Amino acid sequence: MGHGAALAPSLSGGGPWLPPVPAARAVPAMFVSDCRRDFYDLIVTQRVLLLVASDVDALCACKILQALFQCDHVQYTLVPVSGWQELETAFLEHKDQFKYFVLINCGANVDLLEILQPEEDTLFFVCDSHRPINVVNVYNDTQIKLLVKQDDDLDVPAYDDIFRDEEDEEEDSENESDGSEPLEKRRRFEEEVIERTMKRRQRREWEARRQEILFDYEQYEYHGTSSAMVMFDLAWIMSKDLNDMLWWAIVGLTDQWVQDKITQMKYVTDIGVLQRHVSRHNHRNEDEENSLSIDCMRIAFEYDLRLALYQHWSLYESLCNTSYTSASLKLWSVQGQKRLQEFLADMGLPLKQVKQKFNSMDISLKENLREMIEESANKFGMKDLRVQTFSIHFGFKNKFSASDIVYATTSLMENIEKEGPETTNFIKALDSLSRGNLDKLHQGLDLAKKQLRAIQQTVASCICTNLVISQGPFLYCALMEGTPDVKLFSKPVSLCLLSKYLLKSFVCSTKNKRCKLLPLVMAAPMDVQQGTVIMVGIPPETESSDKKNFFGRAFEKAAESTNSRTLHNHFEMSIIELKTEDRSKFLDALISLLS
Repeated sequence: MGHGAALAPSLSGGGPWLPPVPAARAVPAMFVSDCRRDFYDLIVTQRVLLLVASDVDALCACKILQALFQCDHVQYTLVPVSGWQELETAFLEHKDQFKYFVLINCGANVDLLEILQPEEDTLFFVCDSHRPINVVNVYNDTQIKLLVKQDDDLDVPAYDDIFRDEEDEEEDSENESDGSEPLEKRRRFEEEVIERTMKRRQRREWEARRQEILFDYEQYEYHGTSSAMVMFDLAWIMSKDLNDMLWWAIVGLTDQWVQDKITQMKYVTDIGVLQRHVSRHNHRNEDEENSLSIDCMRIAFEYDLRLALYQHWSLYESLCNTSYTSASLKLWSVQGQKRLQEFLADMGLPLKQVKQKFNSMDISLKENLREMIEESANKFGMKDLRVQTFSIHFGFKNKFSASDIVYATTSLMENIEKEGPETTNFIKALDSLSRGNLDKLHQGLDLAKKQLRAIQQTVASCICTNLVISQGPFLYCALMEGTPDVKLFSKPVSLCLLSKYLLKSFVCSTKNKRCKLLPLVMAAPMDVQQGTVIMVGIPPETESSDKKNFFGRAFEKAAESTNSRTLHNHFEMSIIELKTEDRSKFLDALISLLS
């Protein structure tokens, strides 16, 4: 294990000195403004290596690109990468066979050329929702091209504020004066000394300002537009967008919402963008007799219930295992269970109906179910139980909402009951997104139910045993080896979901007003043999939260200042791995850093 951020060097050290760029350039050349001309047409005749991160949005973007490649018979190789180490290894293994690399949801937020040290004729196309984008990537216009949405709020610092040409500041030793020259020469020498001193001072001031600008720019980690949406845009521009691709774009966006990576405002805005495409692709002549044939696929916009997997579960299980309802009703307490019974009684739903599979419920109850639930939810303080989303129908029988797919795909990707090599999960998850693989999707839904149950049980036990403690500037919770389902939480997405659900529930359960506004750091055993823990930091749970996360930089600094043996291997900077015996000194440093 390396010290500090060996794998993800930040820019905060000594400044890189690059050759000057053309003056007054409004949009740096690395932002690909015409995806078709500057990306797709360049690679369509080449062999391409796809490096895809392990998250649902990346998988969806990958599916869209694969479909386009299939249309145009593009030769490509797909390599899943779950962190910086795998990305480096994959690049080293393939760099001799490929000149064109497409990185999906990885690579934007670090200095790529520094990490990979590629040959000069290698070209990287980076489609990544991680922000902020590393400034060296931004201003490298020869080897790195960024596929990002132009209207994303990027706030990249100006070139001249961060880079300057190396000036020849070596002082000429022959200029040293021995005091015997004529007066004129001496005066000129003194002027030179003053000028050099001024230049040095300006350089120091510029250096200090640069550090400040970079600190402000790099301080928070957040997410831009979903990569699947960016890829769908490309397909649409080329008039090759199919309904399947549109569905993958919807699932990519929904993944960002389920994982709490974007604000409600951003989600609703992007839903609006996709809704226009949905109307374009799915308007049907209602008079047609066979408008829903057996292999037909239809996407519909709808206001659905914010209840996880409820159409594939029982309503009761879904209410108990959805973070929003479980936290609002405080279901970990006896009082909370009582409130749940009252809530069900208020809706007038018999327990027998609520506890059986949703598919088997009385049709008469199902018809007005959403209205009944919403009305009662409002009385019980759950005003946001309705959410804008999309659903998909395959033929007559199969209906899934976008969040069902996200939960199922995530669970397949982080399945701990796996057989075979690490990439098996990735391939299964990718396959489950195709409508021909409903069996894999159903397997994912079963795993997702297990995952959600495990999360809720862990949340309940953490709250009931007071495992969440205030450390001053943040809340802290550590899972012990031997806790049920602890193996599941050594996986990054599952640990992040658990942390978010736990913080939501803790905020609902605590009476301490200050604690309600604190962020959370959560740790779980990673590898017992190696003696490591995985740690994640998440921002405070507030209504107006901008979803920006400062833990990435804080973790880096705490690791550096204590020489803790940490590994910054995840594409999310706010997740690190750490030697168990270094944990307490690391936490102490983090507390003093954030106090």
